[in-house]
Amino acid sequence: MNFKMNIEETQKLALNFEKRGGLLPVIVQDRQTKEILMLGYANRAAFEETVNTGLATFWSTSRQELWIKGKTSGDYLKIQEIRTDCDQDALVYLVTPQGVGACHTKNSQGQTRKSCFYRKLNQEKKLDFLEGEK
Repeated sequence: MNFKMNIEETQKLALNFEKRGGLLPVIVQDRQTKEILMLGYANRAAFEETVNTGLATFWSTSRQELWIKGKTSGDYLKIQEIRTDCDQDALVYLVTPQGVGACHTKNSQGQTRKSCFYRKLNQEKKLDFLEGEK
């Protein structure tokens, strides 16, 4: 069995942190609604912190430090399930949000947005967005 086949079929956790300079993309999805809440990145330390605490933890690419989602805002993301893709170089965190939202931005009423994916491409104009979440 070759390496590719082995990694695709194994039941052993063998995350490939080396592929993207130590970072794995992490899709965060609401376990109940299935809505995609955000995309973050995990290095080995962030992944281990996530597993150990049960709270979504990321590597902040802007601040270059570990970031426990919700530590400042109170909008924690409780891990319910972790999945990896066939190449073990990307993750999905299925979560139960513990606060108002997952995004660091706020809508026009000053409320935290539930998801970072609040804009939708206008298919007719190709470049503009339809009105986002209010």
